[in-house]
Amino acid sequence: MSIIRGTKTNFLTSAEVSALWLQYMGDSMAICVYKYFLKIVENKDIETILELSFQFAESHIKNITEFLKSANFQIPIGFTESDVNISAPRLFSDQFLLFYSYIMTIHGLSAYSLAVTNSERKDIQNYFFECMVSSRELFQKIVELAKKQPKYSSVPSIPSPHGAKFMESPGFISNLIGDKRPLNSSEISTLFFNSMKTGFIRSLALAFSQVAVNEDVRNFMLKHVKLAGKDVESFDDLLQKDHLPIPEKWDAEITDSTVSPFSDKLIMFHSGFLVNAALSYYGASLGSTFRSDIIINYSKAFTHAMEGGASSFNIMVKNGWLEKQPEAIDRKSLAQESNK
Repeated sequence: MSIIRGTKTNFLTSAEVSALWLQYMGDSMAICVYKYFLKIVENKDIETILELSFQFAESHIKNITEFLKSANFQIPIGFTESDVNISAPRLFSDQFLLFYSYIMTIHGLSAYSLAVTNSERKDIQNYFFECMVSSRELFQKIVELAKKQPKYSSVPSIPSPHGAKFMESPGFISNLIGDKRPLNSSEISTLFFNSMKTGFIRSLALAFSQVAVNEDVRNFMLKHVKLAGKDVESFDDLLQKDHLPIPEKWDAEITDSTVSPFSDKLIMFHSGFLVNAALSYYGASLGSTFRSDIIINYSKAFTHAMEGGASSFNIMVKNGWLEKQPEAIDRKSLAQESNK
């Protein structure tokens, strides 16, 4: 990707710095992850997907470095070769590697669209638009290949209604304690997606719990497996009550290896990232339903994610793993220093 620098200034707004900084952290992590994946993958078609993901992450790091340097911003440390052990035994099956790429590409598309709308510089807007285009192409390749895999889960379909119909009552009370109306298309879509995505988080946490070295990290992962598991069961239960299919589960795609391919720092950052992303998806899902029981369900899942996010933050700070983002000027500290 080529960068078109601003003709008058290379000044970055805080929104642009945030988007570039966070993408640098995520892509430096992705480089480590995909280096390991490429070492263990056997399926040639899946290997092609992983190679593309790896190449995109590397190109992003190069472009972001140029943007930050031109604006005289410090480049994040992010994640390096010290955070990956490509000699570690296989921890995931090939199908899991493809599913991982599917979930992370979805996150990338969401982040790039938000970054575009928050950017003022045209060259940065164009950069994120290019990221969206390449991620769109990657996503389509992943879905095409995933459909051929045994564990592919398709979102449930519903019949077309016979004519337009209107809600006669919001039914908040009856939906909580009495007969409940069937799930509508929005509720089915969000419940299925959140079950699939939270199930992925649970399986990844299970894998990380096997290989984590730090006791706090290991305990966090075990707790996360339990809470995410409860959330998945609650989503699946709502779908099954309407006789709808639920997503495939991925625990069986994790081996019995106890040798970590990644540093505990990377493991905790990755988990924190997924927990924070879950918060945004649960929040959006809350706004798309009028059934009280589903609202309560999402509220519980949201609380679990909040607790997980706070715990992951504390563990990273405690171990010196959380790299600080650029901040506003601390005027109070400057004033205190000037009086010395």
